[in-house]
Amino acid sequence: MGIEIGIGWLTLIMFGSLLALLMAGLPLAFVTGGLATVFLWVLGDAQALNIVPSRIFPLMTNYQLSAIPLFIFMAAMLERAGIINDMFDVIYKILGGVKGGLAAATVLASTILAAMVGVIGAAVVTMGIIALPAMLARGYDPKIAMGSIMAGGTLGILIPPSILAIIYAVVAEQSVGELFIGAVIPGLMLSTFYIGYCVLRCTIDPTLGPPIPLEERVSNRDKLRLLGNMAAPIALIVVVLGVIFSGVATPVEAAGIGTFGAFIVAAIHRKLDWPTVREACLTTLKASAMVIWIMFGATIFVGLYVLEGGQQFVQESLAATGLGPWGILILMQILLVILGMFLDWVGILLLCVPIFVPIIKALGAQSFGLDSPDDLVLWFGVLYLVNMQMSFLSPPFGYALFYLRGVAPPEIPMSDIFKSALPFLGLQVLGLGIAMMFPQVIIWLPRLVYG
Repeated sequence: MGIEIGIGWLTLIMFGSLLALLMAGLPLAFVTGGLATVFLWVLGDAQALNIVPSRIFPLMTNYQLSAIPLFIFMAAMLERAGIINDMFDVIYKILGGVKGGLAAATVLASTILAAMVGVIGAAVVTMGIIALPAMLARGYDPKIAMGSIMAGGTLGILIPPSILAIIYAVVAEQSVGELFIGAVIPGLMLSTFYIGYCVLRCTIDPTLGPPIPLEERVSNRDKLRLLGNMAAPIALIVVVLGVIFSGVATPVEAAGIGTFGAFIVAAIHRKLDWPTVREACLTTLKASAMVIWIMFGATIFVGLYVLEGGQQFVQESLAATGLGPWGILILMQILLVILGMFLDWVGILLLCVPIFVPIIKALGAQSFGLDSPDDLVLWFGVLYLVNMQMSFLSPPFGYALFYLRGVAPPEIPMSDIFKSALPFLGLQVLGLGIAMMFPQVIIWLPRLVYG
């Protein structure tokens, strides 16, 4: 038989060793899976190892998850076909004459990009390569330039088709479509905040983001022609999201349509050749494999923790704080933000959501002034997505900060990149607060679509 350890100590040992190994720089997928197997062997017996296949198999056969490689492939094809460069070029020429227009154009292009690309890194890196040199060359303040790229880049986690939303829906056993639609208004709200902030700062102090010189601006007729170039990719987004929102197709089928559409768009832009397809396939393979391995590892880790009574322990600990439903919800959000500083999003999702969602359900919809348990789970799901955006921007280990470091000019110090993220982090906290205080921001649109 295995060793008996009190749940309090077990929590400390399991999560302590997890953090220690991650800080040593080992990959999350193998840390969670490896630790889980070690703890299974120590705590249980040979029989206990059966939890490994029983947790992994449902994920391997989950139909919803097949949308992930398809959306990643669609994004990779569009990126290889040079669509993203074209798009920034168009928006940049249309908005360039406004004070702070290039920063606003960056956020706007990132918002559209987010609707094509469910993955974060791609947007931050691409915009860092295209938009950052363009803004610095026009005399923009580096902090505004870098902040707008990082903040815009994180929108991919919220605006559908977000990969994170698909994984969340699978773990929390919820409809992917509803989660996608629920995230639309918060996503657009944050995008508006970022654009508003950039334009306002640059209007107050035009030296931060001067408009582009007159000789570089384009006539209205040219603007229309430029928009024509963007017709194909924009049509693709409209079709993919349209079929999901109208209920014609499931997210997986929509991802299939999107992948097929990406081939057509690449062909229209004369970029459909073997190297493009091969590169896109390799990108997809790497990204999907990483996500799936993390899911395998983390699901065994959490499965074991719940089996040992972790769920009960966390529930009782939260109840013992005497905070009441809102206090517990706020505490959860703070915990997610803190974890976001150290872990990556798939890890946080798989470690926290299986423990948090049942607790939120147990608190009941009425205690948050909502009508049904379905509304409650949807609301919490979108709050989680908004919160995960913050993890990408929060120093010291926010992913977006390091993605940008990789492509920013070497003379910009890391401390400046941290500072440039802070105002946008503040706007995200504001967005999270609004979404918490006014659940209708999240629930209204799904109710409208699904009745």
